Amino acid sequence: MFDTPADEGASGGSFLQQLPAILWQRRWFVVLPAVVGIVVAIGAAILIPPSYRSNAIMLVESPQLPKEVIGLDAGNMIDRRIAAIRQQITARPDLIQLIERHGLYASQRKSTPLSEILDEMRSAITLTPAETSPGGGSENRTIAFELAFEYSQPEQTQAVAQDLMDRVLQLDARGNAEQAANTVQFLTDQSAGLEAQISSLQSQIADITARNGNVLAGGGMIVGGSGGSYDVQIAALQRDNQLLIQQRNLAQTSDQRDPIVSGAEQRLAAARAVYAETHPDVILAKQALAEAKRLAKDTSEKLPIQTLDEQIAFNNSQIAALRGAKANETAQLSSRLAAQAKAPLVQQQLGELQQRLAAVNTQYEQVQNQLMGARAGVRAEDEQMSERLSVVEPPVIPDQPSWPNRLLIGAIGVFGGLGAGIVLALAIELFLRPIRDPAALNALLGAPPLGIIPVIEVKNIRRDRWRRFLPSRSQR
Repeated sequence: MFDTPADEGASGGSFLQQLPAILWQRRWFVVLPAVVGIVVAIGAAILIPPSYRSNAIMLVESPQLPKEVIGLDAGNMIDRRIAAIRQQITARPDLIQLIERHGLYASQRKSTPLSEILDEMRSAITLTPAETSPGGGSENRTIAFELAFEYSQPEQTQAVAQDLMDRVLQLDARGNAEQAANTVQFLTDQSAGLEAQISSLQSQIADITARNGNVLAGGGMIVGGSGGSYDVQIAALQRDNQLLIQQRNLAQTSDQRDPIVSGAEQRLAAARAVYAETHPDVILAKQALAEAKRLAKDTSEKLPIQTLDEQIAFNNSQIAALRGAKANETAQLSSRLAAQAKAPLVQQQLGELQQRLAAVNTQYEQVQNQLMGARAGVRAEDEQMSERLSVVEPPVIPDQPSWPNRLLIGAIGVFGGLGAGIVLALAIELFLRPIRDPAALNALLGAPPLGIIPVIEVKNIRRDRWRRFLPSRSQR
């Protein structure tokens, strides 16, 4: 009579059929872990200190005025506002004040650092969304919040939750008012800054326009000046002056070119060639020459020489005027050419300034609209017509602890112990792998057994008591 390990090829169906027998034979491996699990669960349910939870439900009331009037965006602001409120109510000074007011964590304060107690209290305070709109819209996405506090004493739990709720409502009301006032102040400062920018841009545009008026007013084509006509007129006047000067010179020397004077000079020269200076013929010739010169001089003095000088002076003044007009026109033409070359740069500069002015004007209009909405929001906040939190369910004294859940702990202990025992029994069975039926022996040896002899257990023998915990042996 001996035990032989089963082959790896034993069928799983046979194992499942023998599972009840296996568990019954190894029942102590199942019962003992189950008992230990029950004992541990009972001890945990008794020894774990109870924790009570008191909560309040706060509703986000919709504003009584349209959003377009008061300029609010509740869907995007409520979450950030609640997060800021949670940071404030869990701040170190507020928590210390609550601990001292209600005598919280009295035993722990004797041996535990205050920072750890504050961290524990922060984890005991929760402010979470309690209800959301099914559509998930931005305006009504979150409509309610739950404020809760957990502690070991129900009365202190409710008192702390009540103080936290009052603090949340106070911070929400004050935060709305401060936010509305700060928004108005910010938009007012922004509006003033935009007005200064608009005034500066307008001044720059006016200054550039004033300094470059001829550039902006001039057309694209520049017609050539009349410099050629000035030159023609000046040349004609100069020719007239040359003729007048010649006439004046002829008039001034007309007495020397008179034919009577020339004949008298010839007769005098002929007389001197024949006679001496004292000869009567020479003397008469001299007198005749002097008389001819006197008559020629009287004749030349009657010519209009002054008129010729006046005409020459007038022509010179006309020439100077024409040259001045030509120089002025040339300067204007040069200025127009320079202005035409400068025009694209000036127009580009003006275009950029006008674009900036248009953008600033658009931004200014938006800020003015926002400022009107913010001022309406301040008034709505003063009259309590804006969005705010209201209490739907105030905190009450809890009558049952929220932790531990003794039923859950008991179920975990019982089923956990049973599961551990079953796993242990199956693990031992798989490790030993005993032969429990002829099919396993046939699979192992390749031949069926000739007969089966049951195991005869001898009771009341001390040395065989340990065999009750071992599998039965097959005899062949």
